[in-house]
Amino acid sequence: MRIGYLMNTYPVTSATFIRREIGALDALGVGIARFAIRPWGEALVESADKDEAARTHYLLAPGALRLLGFFLTEALRNPTGVLRALGAMWTMARAAGHGALVRHVAYLLEAVHLKRASRGCDHIHAHFTTNTAAVALLCHRLGGPGFSFTAHGPDEFDDPKASSLALKLAGARFAVAITQFARTRLALAGGAGIWDKLHVVHCGVDLTDMTPAPPAPSDAPFVCVGRLCPQKAQVLLVQAMAELVQTHPKARLVLIGDGETRPQIEALIAQHGLQDSVELRGWADGAAVKAALASGRAMVLPSFAEGLPIVIMEAFALGRPVISTYIAGIPELVDREAGWLVPAGDISALAESLRKCLATPPERLALMGQTARARIEQRHDLDVSAKRLKALFEGATG
Repeated sequence: MRIGYLMNTYPVTSATFIRREIGALDALGVGIARFAIRPWGEALVESADKDEAARTHYLLAPGALRLLGFFLTEALRNPTGVLRALGAMWTMARAAGHGALVRHVAYLLEAVHLKRASRGCDHIHAHFTTNTAAVALLCHRLGGPGFSFTAHGPDEFDDPKASSLALKLAGARFAVAITQFARTRLALAGGAGIWDKLHVVHCGVDLTDMTPAPPAPSDAPFVCVGRLCPQKAQVLLVQAMAELVQTHPKARLVLIGDGETRPQIEALIAQHGLQDSVELRGWADGAAVKAALASGRAMVLPSFAEGLPIVIMEAFALGRPVISTYIAGIPELVDREAGWLVPAGDISALAESLRKCLATPPERLALMGQTARARIEQRHDLDVSAKRLKALFEGATG
């Protein structure tokens, strides 16, 4: 069995969970061919990601003229398949609205290249329901392998009609949701008749690489890991820290990641005089992230929009409680037994949760960490998730 994994951009420093998933499937004897629309535009941090980049076939790499040549050759050799794909492309472009035709023509050219490059693959699995699922669908219409996809959310569900999600679900052999929340959103898009096609497979953590950390010292910082962007709302976290230091002047926050809101965050740090309270570390490799989480008091992620962040699972696996927001799939994992949840966008509530964490006795923090670790062992073991995916692939290709 050989499975083609299709991603939009791969590998990406902020999405190492896909690389780990592929590695776990490799270890189970599943042959994986890596495909991506394009490489990441930023420098890769981890050597494992650099190795993955070298193994990945990029669909846009040949350039527009060669891709057009691939299409003309396909049209001459496979006119029926091209007509099927053109019909699906037109349907998706119309649903997407004004200005979407050029984008969907690009998807068709990418699908032709994928069909050529994926010879020998029994199945294509796309991560995310957006352009990758569209390319996989068009490739299948051309006569390429059957396909499936994993839905993460939340923006994937913002406008299911415009993204032709029902069409993609109808054409897929099956679909994976990373949370029950995501599964219900897929069902709403595709209708009750596809419920049996939908499977929850949680993103996994390598538990052998994530042993529980010793109790955090009393002066341990809060740690936030993720791309600096509006969706993850680190700007509000810095404002919450400005409130917190009024009563807890020794409180500290470490921000790991980079992105478009970094200038705004730096300005807020300067405005509130938080240079000694908030540290910006930029991107870090997996070992450095793990060390930071293990040395922290709690992991904080005040997001507006998420599926279920891997970094929450990693913090839990290390025995650290989490402060986050009750959106999407996060409440399926985080509750008062293992952390604190606040309304997204409520700076005062976020600051208050930081105070509560600081006031929590060490023995209570340790118990929360044990509860967190147990949940990851039960629900997010990477090996277990990989075995579930393998079984789905076998069922689809058998």
